Amino acid sequence: MPFSADHIAELNLLTLFDAPSSQEGIKVHEHSAAPEMVAAAERLHAKGLISQRDGGYLTNLGSEAAEHAQRILYVLTSDQN
Repeated sequence: MPFSADHIAELNLLTLFDAPSSQEGIKVHEHSAAPEMVAAAERLHAKGLISQRDGGYLTNLGSEAAEHAQRILYVLTSDQN
């Protein structure tokens, strides 16, 4: 099953968090953020990965998911010669 556009938006949002730190959150401003990011934040909150509809902090599950997303991004963007 390939990633949908919604999955990609959620992964992109997760990579914005500092996964190892539970002290740093993000804010997705409804009036200035891209609509897909606003919707992604709402979905991640509904899934229990972030603490607020508009960002907030990663939950324990969210922290784990963000770490995986960041690892995948690293592998896909690293220069593998």
